[in-house]
Amino acid sequence: MKVGILGLGTVGGGVVNVLQKNSESIQRRTGVKIELVIAGVRNKTKKRICDTSDIKLTEDPFEVVNHPDIDVVLELIGGFGLAKELIETAINNGKHIITANKALIGNHGNELIKLANKKEVRFLFEASVAGGIPIIKALEQGLSANNIESVAGIINGTGNFILTDMKEKGRDFDDVLKEAQALGYAEEDPTFDIEGIDAAHKLSILAAIAFGTKIQFDKVYTKGISDITTEDILHATELGYTIKHLGIAKRVENGIELRVHPTLVSNKQLIAQVDGVMNAVMVKSDALGTSLYYGPGAGDEATASAVIADLNDIINNQTSNHTLGWKSQQKINVIDNDSINSEFFLRLLVSDVKGVLSKVTGIFNDHNVSIEALIQKQVDENKNAHIAITTDRVSTKTVMSIKAAIEAREFNQADVQIIHIELLD
Repeated sequence: MKVGILGLGTVGGGVVNVLQKNSESIQRRTGVKIELVIAGVRNKTKKRICDTSDIKLTEDPFEVVNHPDIDVVLELIGGFGLAKELIETAINNGKHIITANKALIGNHGNELIKLANKKEVRFLFEASVAGGIPIIKALEQGLSANNIESVAGIINGTGNFILTDMKEKGRDFDDVLKEAQALGYAEEDPTFDIEGIDAAHKLSILAAIAFGTKIQFDKVYTKGISDITTEDILHATELGYTIKHLGIAKRVENGIELRVHPTLVSNKQLIAQVDGVMNAVMVKSDALGTSLYYGPGAGDEATASAVIADLNDIINNQTSNHTLGWKSQQKINVIDNDSINSEFFLRLLVSDVKGVLSKVTGIFNDHNVSIEALIQKQVDENKNAHIAITTDRVSTKTVMSIKAAIEAREFNQADVQIIHIELLD
């Protein structure tokens, strides 16, 4: 099996290292020798993390996808434009594709899968979600006898690192973000990570596989973690919760929910204990029940593990022309965020005046919403009271109406913070 690689950065270099290190065991599993023939790079003279002495290097990526001897192309450069053009060229040349490019799959996966099926080649992307965790194979194969009820996961390590450090060390968001950037966990422009876009790409892929529908990245409700404060975390801890940035895909009566947002998770849940840059995905299905998949969501050899697993599947002919694990897809309604029902956490800053608590609870009563818990903290130097409230199940539209009503009152001193509570039961 002759392989060409596009990109020899962190993931590409990791693939080379793992293939070289584990060549004997991989060949014993597949019965086929994998030969790395050519790699497309930006700069042939750059120092790399892998040995390229037996690999031809080229600065023209189209030389890779047009190479007559290549059977499989590994697309590991990322991005939309060039990566998409290279993949389309390779598919039209009859070459199988393996990619770790979640943004490309989230935005163009449906059309690329359709093209691959038409040309009778395989288009695989296990490494695009949760790094080395084999969650796509679990959904497509291991859980194929099940009806999937929900998928909920920590699928961005940068956000999880930030929230973990904020909780464990009491640090502010901006301070931890700077450290994450210094450690290489966050990009110079961290928007994709901290605002949930990266997680939304991944969730759209998992939801399509779980529910047998098209990839619908544009319908994922997305909210980041940049406005989470240490005060939110302290209140959540006192109430028995941990704040995690979750991607949630859930089957409900009239469709599916697709959402990425900060979430209060009970400390009794295993996923609440997933810290640092680690990822975890919890799947609830009718036959198996609840299962949890945990591991590193990034890194050179961890992601390479998933890339090479796809390569082994192609060699062993363990893939088919299924579309995202299904022979036929169905159109499923994606629930509008306003209509999603959840329990909620609200944090308020109000003037410490007589009767203010009665006025706040009265607003909840006016909206027919029950308060499950209420914490009133110390009065600060500005004579403002810090209040945290949790509700029973209510629609997002209703809780946003409560927020607007509170913010319109004279006693309110700051924007009301709202965070979902997810029971994961």
